Amino acid sequence: MKNSNVFLTCLTAGLALFCAHSARAVDHEVDMYYYGAGGYYYYSPSVVSVNKGDTVTWVNSDVYPYGGHTATSGADGIPDGLWDSGVVANEGDHFTLDTSALNAGSYPYFCTVDSYYGMSGTLNVVAPNNPPSVSITNPITGAKFLARASVTLMATAADTDGTVTNVQFFSGANSLGNVTAAPFNFNVSSLAAGNYTFTAKAFDSLGATTVSAPVNIFVQTNSVIGASASVNGAFQLTLNGIAGQTYVIDVSSNLLNWSPLLTNVAPANVFSITDSTSSGVLHRFYRARQDF
Repeated sequence: MKNSNVFLTCLTAGLALFCAHSARAVDHEVDMYYYGAGGYYYYSPSVVSVNKGDTVTWVNSDVYPYGGHTATSGADGIPDGLWDSGVVANEGDHFTLDTSALNAGSYPYFCTVDSYYGMSGTLNVVAPNNPPSVSITNPITGAKFLARASVTLMATAADTDGTVTNVQFFSGANSLGNVTAAPFNFNVSSLAAGNYTFTAKAFDSLGATTVSAPVNIFVQTNSVIGASASVNGAFQLTLNGIAGQTYVIDVSSNLLNWSPLLTNVAPANVFSITDSTSSGVLHRFYRARQDF
């Protein structure tokens, strides 16, 4: 059997690295021989199993010409018309069959020149296993919850040539648990404030797996104003929050009436903002809240 060709593609986006590989169809070689003074004719190997879409190449491997050989589909010396190599006459001559048009199954074949001597073989074609499909339907990406949150993860999964045996849920790289029958729902509770990435991995009865697209959610709590200062005549605040979450800064002159000053996506867990409208103001009150 000849080796398959494997291609590796890597794409970068920021700090994320995605790699995918795909394998080309494999070519399987079958030698056709005449052996010994007793006239023993055979294929080697006599039984070959391939994936649908692979190719099979029969090669005349006789050192001396004995009338050549064929690889002709059919049983008991009767062609069935699926394929026929014709006579492959000389050493090194060959015939290649593309199995893409064949259904999964077992196909007998024989040599029309040497069928009298029992020269026959079997080609087994196996349909490739289509991996299952899976997606998380709840929550949606960007959903916001209050800490300590309880969230029901819901996924749909299906398979075209087998059955879905289970769906495994993950938070980042950590497995949360398995669900072995639909509906594929899993409850997570008491989530602390932070950003979470959930995925679902579906398994089918033939051994294939698929991982869903990630779903990113925010579990929020109010930030804390850690410090304040005057910089170039304007007030500057330091906030303690969670990177990637959105915070609203409100301002008041009397602690009674509040108005939004700015909305900011935290670039880090500790970050600073400057009130550019505060030049010449003697005092102001600020509060930070999450954008629910």
